[in-house]
Amino acid sequence: MTRIEIINKIGNQYQIGNTETGEFSYAQALKSIDKNIKDYQKGETGKNHQTLDIRFENDRLVILVECKNKFSRYKKTDIYKQLQSYVRFEKAYSNKKIVAILAETGGDGVWVWYGQSVIIDEEHKIKDEAVIKKFVEYEDLCFGKVNDKIKIVDSIKSSNEKLHANGINEKLRSQFVGTCLLALKNGLIYENVKKTINPDTGSELNPEEVVIKNIKNILSGLLSKDDELNKASKLVVLNNKILDDQDVTSLTYDELKTILSFIDTNIVPYINDKNTAGQDLLNLFFTTFNKYVGKSDKNQAFTPDHICDFMSKAIGVNKNSRVLDPCCGSGAFLVRAMTDTMDDCDTEEERETVKKHQIFGIEYEEGAFGLASTNMLIHGDGNSNIIQDSMFKKGNWIKSQNINVVLMNPPYNATKKCCDPDYTKDWKPNIKEDPSKGLHFVEWVAQNVPSTCKIAVLLPMQAAIGSNEEIKKYKKKMLDKYTLEAVFSLPNEIFYPGTSSIACCMIFDLSQSHKSSNKKTFFGYFKEDNFIKRKGLGRVEKTDSGENSLWLKTEDTWLDLYKNKEEKPGLSVMHKVNYDDEWLAEAYMQTDYTNLQDSDFEKTIREYYSYLIKDGRFIND
Repeated sequence: MTRIEIINKIGNQYQIGNTETGEFSYAQALKSIDKNIKDYQKGETGKNHQTLDIRFENDRLVILVECKNKFSRYKKTDIYKQLQSYVRFEKAYSNKKIVAILAETGGDGVWVWYGQSVIIDEEHKIKDEAVIKKFVEYEDLCFGKVNDKIKIVDSIKSSNEKLHANGINEKLRSQFVGTCLLALKNGLIYENVKKTINPDTGSELNPEEVVIKNIKNILSGLLSKDDELNKASKLVVLNNKILDDQDVTSLTYDELKTILSFIDTNIVPYINDKNTAGQDLLNLFFTTFNKYVGKSDKNQAFTPDHICDFMSKAIGVNKNSRVLDPCCGSGAFLVRAMTDTMDDCDTEEERETVKKHQIFGIEYEEGAFGLASTNMLIHGDGNSNIIQDSMFKKGNWIKSQNINVVLMNPPYNATKKCCDPDYTKDWKPNIKEDPSKGLHFVEWVAQNVPSTCKIAVLLPMQAAIGSNEEIKKYKKKMLDKYTLEAVFSLPNEIFYPGTSSIACCMIFDLSQSHKSSNKKTFFGYFKEDNFIKRKGLGRVEKTDSGENSLWLKTEDTWLDLYKNKEEKPGLSVMHKVNYDDEWLAEAYMQTDYTNLQDSDFEKTIREYYSYLIKDGRFIND
């Protein structure tokens, strides 16, 4: 294809050039944002090639096209290195997903790369992408359609019904399905299985026993042999607590085959490791399933994937980040952190380093530990540094990992057994749950990580505005040593249909005290995320006419306001605060009256009356 044909096919409305010839100079582009291309050059290839042939972009995707007359005239390694240089420059220039293409102008050859890291080599080349496509088609490859998420939630609901019908206990269902999903993704055969002899014991195995044994073998093979202790603890949970459970071992072969077939047909196709959309869908599977089948604890709060994504980007997770979640639950933050760190990697070696040495988690509850382990395994992390224990017993372990980013959502109403014993020893007999609303978890972690660390934490709004002495005490402790960099007020129902807690996200810089920094705190009033409640589905994304998510545009707005420390009526404000102030945007922000409608006034009145009734101060005669 000629250059003109390539441009017309992808879409000339998306083409962005900055030279007289229409090409794209990265030296010029990086200079425009006060960066020097020399800081991103590696080897002679990076120095010799600074100008890309064709570049396309919209608000979330960049397509890089380097043209060659005939591929046969070049050494593959040379043109691979050239394209890799452009990918590296692009990462420094923009924060968008990348599709990288080598195209023949004197032939029909097309080589395409996209995904987590965009590593330009033979292994990561997309084998079934051999023609130039439209821009919107590349968008679908990288992001998927929001409708996919709705379909998978429907499938999760149906799988719950099938598991119920087959007698699988509700507390077991999420982990069982996750384990089956992991095995199916790694080649499990479940059709036409016959009786066989167990090579270990010589006894005969029925077909259902053969399938379960094969699942166990797959799990064992996926877990790294480099960490036998961690491997053993995970296998105890995944085997003994899941696959050897009576509910599972009681399944007939036909029942087991029906369950596996449903998962294989209705869930596996949506799990795609090649792009971040796959990560989103997988996390949606876990969190949504738990919302429906594991809600005996009304205070359980599974962090929505899009909030994990926002917090990871806000705190600046990259390939140099060493990330800890000390109460990791099902692993939502860990999965997101691994995705974002690998997005920033240039080589497979860097990716392996991230997976093995830069992501850390602690989980107290056994079931959640198993879920987190499975979640990370599905993402190719067989040596995941996740341990099952109380975080308060792992201070030395945390200190040894040189953590520089903490992402966490601590329990808001933790009982005594889940809290720091040094904290609970002074509790009065009538205190049953953590009066600090999770702040003591944050303060303890801050003491056990380096001062170069930043913490992004999801907390209930009570922690930001509460007047009880414990909350004030811990707010003071934090500001006496650390800087409150930002607080984001989040949508009221982000945990729906789980806990009804209204949450906020706080970001702390541990390098100096709040007073010493003498900084204003950024407050974001981020109440509208373009998600909507749907009966039986939870909260799902609103879409435009092309079924594309509106959340992505919202997220960009939030991040731009925060990173630029921009004050915008109705959305954000900068303000100096101390420990006894309210830490939320609503207390300091100007109202954007231009967007107010009668319905907003009515909503406010209704909420106020509801508050008075709940507080016992309003009686309707």
